[in-house]
Amino acid sequence: MHDLVIRGAWVVDGSGAPARTADVAVDGDRIEAVGRVPERGRREIDAAGAWVLPGFVDVHTHYDGQATWDPELAPSAWHGVTTAIFGNCSVGFAPVRPGSEPFLIQLMEGVEDIPGSALAEGIPFGWETFPEYLDALEALPHAFDLGAQVPHAALRFYVMGDRGADHGARPTPEEVARMGALAVEACRAGAFGFTTSRTRKHRAADGRPTPSLSADEDELVGIARALGRAGRGVLQLNSDFETPEEWELLRAMVEASGRPLSFSLIQVDHAPERWRELLRRVGEARAAGLRVTAQVASRPIGVLVGLGVTFHPFLGCPTWESLADLPLAERARRLRADPALRARLLQEEPDPFGRWQRAILDRVFELGDPPDYEPPPEASITTRARRAGREPLELALERLLERDGAALLYHPFENYSAGDCEAIREMLASPHTVSALSDGGAHVATLCDASFPTTLLTHWARDRRRGEKLPLELLVHKQTRATAELVGLLDRGLLAPGYRADLNVVDPTTLNALPPELRHDLPAGGRRLVQGARGILHTFVGGVETFREGEATGALPGRLLRGPTPPPPGAARTGAGGTPGR
Repeated sequence: MHDLVIRGAWVVDGSGAPARTADVAVDGDRIEAVGRVPERGRREIDAAGAWVLPGFVDVHTHYDGQATWDPELAPSAWHGVTTAIFGNCSVGFAPVRPGSEPFLIQLMEGVEDIPGSALAEGIPFGWETFPEYLDALEALPHAFDLGAQVPHAALRFYVMGDRGADHGARPTPEEVARMGALAVEACRAGAFGFTTSRTRKHRAADGRPTPSLSADEDELVGIARALGRAGRGVLQLNSDFETPEEWELLRAMVEASGRPLSFSLIQVDHAPERWRELLRRVGEARAAGLRVTAQVASRPIGVLVGLGVTFHPFLGCPTWESLADLPLAERARRLRADPALRARLLQEEPDPFGRWQRAILDRVFELGDPPDYEPPPEASITTRARRAGREPLELALERLLERDGAALLYHPFENYSAGDCEAIREMLASPHTVSALSDGGAHVATLCDASFPTTLLTHWARDRRRGEKLPLELLVHKQTRATAELVGLLDRGLLAPGYRADLNVVDPTTLNALPPELRHDLPAGGRRLVQGARGILHTFVGGVETFREGEATGALPGRLLRGPTPPPPGAARTGAGGTPGR
């Protein structure tokens, strides 16, 4: 008798092969059989009409701090994620010298928009080295498996001290060697690799660019070469790619190390075709035997606009500031009830962020339920207002005051240059990409992209109306086996005998991301946007059910993963397995 049998499901196994109707049997933490299963199970689930998918592997999150205080790891756990990798984009909390924790906190606060007060109260610092940080994580229960990477900014500041945050300073050869040695030490202890950031968008809370921005080729290639000599670790990079030299630097890191590298691929308005050139270069690198992969998003990168979150068009207005001591619902009630108060607010001059919000109303949309992440240009606040003979700012305020001031509007600012998602479709269809960039745990008062896996399936396989869809089998592969292989987790991401029993049972007719909502449930009362899902009937991590119809079961089977995992015995006979980073 099996521990669990899921019967009659539409199985999408993660390999990219055509879906089929089959049973799935689980014993312990492993899949025992996929096909016709005559034996009974101690528990049986009738999944006729449902999809059964591998658990989602999210390789681009920022749970570095949250993993130390939140066993559930919401909201990623709500969207079927069963493995998450953090430490991306050069930021994290180890290694750290005693007394320098505030620097890493304000860096994470600025780069990833996580309240510094929440980080300061929530993280029980007590480690110094990266191996000690891993030990602290391993001692804590979690809803799903997690893995960490070594962040360049923390490593640089640890080795160079205050000079590490000085963009006029360069590390000595001895300091580069020390950074490389510490990165290798971390990978030998279980880190998945080394991450760096080269984008000017990444700034600390005090406005300074992230320390890794000015790192030169000697430093980056030196660290990468150390990982290559040790034969350990993957590389992750975020860059603006404003010059050809940036790509050459990326390629030099891979050539010097022989290690797999992934980077963030995004369409930007000021260079809307650059992503095509970068993807072409990835193809050339792969043809030359280099393991380079682009991480892409499943929807536009955007911010949520709301009176209770980071951005809205009335920031700095005297009337809005005069209501600051009131709860949000009371502020909204007063503005709705007093036309003169509203009129005064509409006439006042906001601060620079408020002015920016007013300037982009031609690309701000109502989000809806379920959220629409591919709204047509004619649905913008500006276009709708002009059509009705109204001022866009007036309409924006009217919409923002709904739901007692908790209403949210949506401003897509990347991956949306043509007012649609065609660029994203092409990125996802490429054999050189994986579905990633959810930033789970980050940007908590501006967006909630931890729901990317749900959008990936609903928008692209079922709901898209403004262009072609993509095959379900391809989409599942991009978020399961492909991401698992990228970081060397060869024991998961496939529904096949011997593989880890991480899986989701999904109702394809009701699956949807719920509208985002604002909560104040971080440590120190910090605020964050969360977004749930409907239609995920069951999530299993290592054969243990963690969520049932959107509710946590209370089980916490997740564990710290210490580096790559081999494929199960016999994987080659099933055609499964693979090479990390390919």
